Amino acid sequence: MTDPRTTPGTAENPTTPDPAVTLVPSASSVTEPATGAGVPNEAAGAAAGRQEDPAARARAALEAARRRTTLLTDSVTEEDLVAQHSPLMSPLVWDLAHIGNQEELWLVREAGGRPGIRPDLDSVYDAFQTPRKDRPALPLLGPAEARAYVAEVRAQTLEVLAAADTSPDHPERLLAGGFVFGMLAQHEAQHDETMLATHQLRRGPAVLHAPAPPPAPADAASLPAEVLVPGGPFTMGTSSEPWALDNELPAHQVEVAPFWLDTVPVTNARYQEFIAAGGYSDPQWWTPEGWRHVQDAGLQAPLFWSRDGDAWVRRRFGTVEPVPADEPVLHVCWYEADAYARWAGRRLPTEAEWEKAARHDPATGRSRRYPWGDADPGPEHANLGQRHLQPAPAGSYPAGAAPSGARQLIGDVWEWTASDFSPYPGFAAFPYKEYSDVFFGPDYKVLRGGAFGVDPVACRGTFRNWDYPIRRQIFAGFRTARDVTASENTGSAEHTEGAGNAGGAA
Repeated sequence: MTDPRTTPGTAENPTTPDPAVTLVPSASSVTEPATGAGVPNEAAGAAAGRQEDPAARARAALEAARRRTTLLTDSVTEEDLVAQHSPLMSPLVWDLAHIGNQEELWLVREAGGRPGIRPDLDSVYDAFQTPRKDRPALPLLGPAEARAYVAEVRAQTLEVLAAADTSPDHPERLLAGGFVFGMLAQHEAQHDETMLATHQLRRGPAVLHAPAPPPAPADAASLPAEVLVPGGPFTMGTSSEPWALDNELPAHQVEVAPFWLDTVPVTNARYQEFIAAGGYSDPQWWTPEGWRHVQDAGLQAPLFWSRDGDAWVRRRFGTVEPVPADEPVLHVCWYEADAYARWAGRRLPTEAEWEKAARHDPATGRSRRYPWGDADPGPEHANLGQRHLQPAPAGSYPAGAAPSGARQLIGDVWEWTASDFSPYPGFAAFPYKEYSDVFFGPDYKVLRGGAFGVDPVACRGTFRNWDYPIRRQIFAGFRTARDVTASENTGSAEHTEGAGNAGGAA
């Protein structure tokens, strides 16, 4: 989950807060029973998350997130920290102290049973109470105060963690396997992604620097345009991933018809063809709501793109540069992704199709934790963790390919799907209703896969993100799909469960 959720309207004038990232303990949060029953062919590799000591894993995740938080907030001036760079986003200093406040609520008070450090801050940093556009008017901690506060909270958090029983079989679900510590590590990592989006919206010289991703592998140019994902049932979601959030639960069987999926995300070069063909001026490619938004917002290209003569350039973290043709397109809203797919004679994949392509292994019949298997992400698998501040070229990371043959399903760009955000069968809110439950419905579209700004702790094959279909400041792109035709499907055993990936272009 990224942190850009506000009320629909104009992208520049959000009117409601972003409650999905405010974590509010409830009196029953440590005793709620487990959600859902396991499914026989769910990824046995979820146990990989339990093999190391949960407390050590939690501490490493918390410390990794804090290093990134520190970099994102120390790299700008105090004036930049307190400024609001867009009404879509909070001041960076609000995010910083909000991270500390949520950690205090859940890890110091709830898990540790300790008295509050600064209970007077709870209402100031409750995202339910104040929309982003109004947060500069709150009595916010200044930069020095905020840094001191989060440091004090972290010191107590580590004391609580050192004394906590985080065994996987702990009777209190909030503590079992260190879940609450993992939840807060994910929360901070999600705000790190949000703060990275604020950096992108910020005007001024570049202050963030990272090496470019590796060049595309030698076989990238010869990859098939699309891969075949076989039909049949697969296990969606999880009941065993120790730090999975409530909307990922429980594991359940889903039947998916065979379909074709783009091998790689849609690139800037392909998207420029849509622009050149008049895609933004032809209502036939847009839903009625999308066409109204194009006209109201004056959309003509992805966010941060502009013309330089006959060429397209983009602004990326303070630097203006040519748009790289071979990178996945970035900063497009759901309406743009859907319109491109229609123009191309295709469609966006459903969420279930995306997850089957990413996780299902036809050879074994089970669902993996990640496209490449059960091992945690490494630099050879995916572009994650703000290691590079842009997507890698299309076709990168062959070691991270899914059994379907699709590449870059994890990392690089969040991928819009056709699906509304809805609960899985057997869903139960945990540890509080407002994390997911209040967002279910047709207002939000699901994104999957994670982006270069996402930390690995907050990204896995079952992780679900969601946002309004107008949102463009998030690090989102897409890939397209199509149905298997009758002529392709007739008498073709390779389109059925267990036959594997055809791997050919249509």
